[in-house]
This record gives sequence, structure tokens and C-alpha cells, in this order.
Amino acid sequence: MDENNQRWMKGDGLYVLIAQVVALALFLFLWEWASRERIIDPIFIGQPTKIFAYLYNGTLVDPILFREAFWTLAATGAAFFLGIVAGILFGLLFVVWPVSEKFFDPLFSGLNALPRIALAPLFLLWFGLGLGSKIALGFSLTFFIILNNTIAGARSVDTDWIVLSRMLGANKATTFFKVTLISAVPTIFSGLRLGLIYALLGVIASEIIAAQRGLGQLLTYLAGTFDTNGVFAVLFFLAIMSVILMKFMSWIEARLLRWR
Repeated sequence: MDENNQRWMKGDGLYVLIAQVVALALFLFLWEWASRERIIDPIFIGQPTKIFAYLYNGTLVDPILFREAFWTLAATGAAFFLGIVAGILFGLLFVVWPVSEKFFDPLFSGLNALPRIALAPLFLLWFGLGLGSKIALGFSLTFFIILNNTIAGARSVDTDWIVLSRMLGANKATTFFKVTLISAVPTIFSGLRLGLIYALLGVIASEIIAAQRGLGQLLTYLAGTFDTNGVFAVLFFLAIMSVILMKFMSWIEARLLRWR
């Protein structure tokens, strides 16, 4: 029965893939037709053939998309790394020493509730148009996600495991590092996946507002010159880049959490 079910699942997966390809091809065909026949003005929706032409030129002929992506990814990586370090450290501090959470709660609650895009002008004033302001905005989005997931993971540990560890003679430090922290790792990784995407969103938002380099800055320039095909091309490139980043994080998680 298991082998038959696996065969059926593989067959269903193939049918779903074929259906997805057909649906995408039909969508692109209708989009191209509507643009060529000017049923909808191409200035608003672009034209698929010209969008793919821009993608081809921007990646293979004159790789401007890769050049600008380098600056975006550099800021995203820095914001993500700082968010990981600060979020996990503060999360573990709050779990070990609850009084610290009560002390920081008004400040962190207020900052977390504040629309982070409202901080962008301040970050630009403090850090300028370079990487600094982009990293700051990306960090402000990533930090709270990882912080909350770290706290949730550390506090969701089965109390029976802690009691059993104490009965076996483990001290508080050993119980924390070998039971509480290890048990929280899967939840922390869930926050890391989401935090990475939010770091990218923060960097892109900062580049759209004001920046010298990056995909967000390129997006703003193309929109300002009414190059709709270029705008869609950059959006498609960003979507592909985001999917690759998520797949990469899932691969790392699968490698590191094989013990589960």
C-alpha cells in the first residue's frame, strides 16, 4: 500500500506541475495579447516579451541586476547577522532573567508597534545613503522576529524534561544549554527563515526611499522613468532571489536539525 501511495503521489505531483506550467503559459499569453492589442495600456502592465528581454540583458549582456543585487544582499546579510546575534542574546537573557524583560518591555513594545518605515528618515540622517541606513532598517525588522521566536522556543520546553534533568543531577547551566536551548532551536530557525525575508524587505524599502546602489534604488529609477517592463523585470528577479534565499535557509535547517 505504501508503494502504491507513493506512486500515486508522484503521479499527482507530475500532474500538478504540468497544470502549473500550462496555467503560467496561458497567463503569459493573455498578458502579451492584452498588451499588444492595447486592451490595457502597456505603460501600466508592461509586455512579457520585453520584460524577459530586460531580464536577459540585465543578467547576461550587461549584468546590472547582479551588480545591484550585490549591494542589496550585502546589506541584507549584515542586517540578518546582527538581528540573529541581538535577537537570540536578548531572548535568552529574558528567559534566564525575567526581570530584564520587564525592564525592556515598554521600550521594545513601543518600537515593535511602530511602523519601521517611519524610522527610515532617521536612519538616513544618522547613517547616510550607504549601507548603514539599509542595514539599520533591515535589522529593526529582523530583530523582533528572532527575539520573539527565541523566547517562545525557550519557554515551550516540556517541563518534564527539565524535572528529569534535575533529578539526574544536572545543574541550572547544564539544563539550560543541553535541554532548554537545544529544544528551542527548531522554533528559533522558524524565526530565522522569516527574519531573513524581513531583512531583505527592510533593505529594499530603504533603497526605494533613498540609496546610492541596490535593487530598490534601481526599481525607483525605472518607475520614475516609466519603464514598466524594467520594473516588472526587477520584481521577478527579486522574487527569484527570495525563493533561492528561502531554499538555502531550509537546506541549512535540514542539515543542522537532522538530530530531530
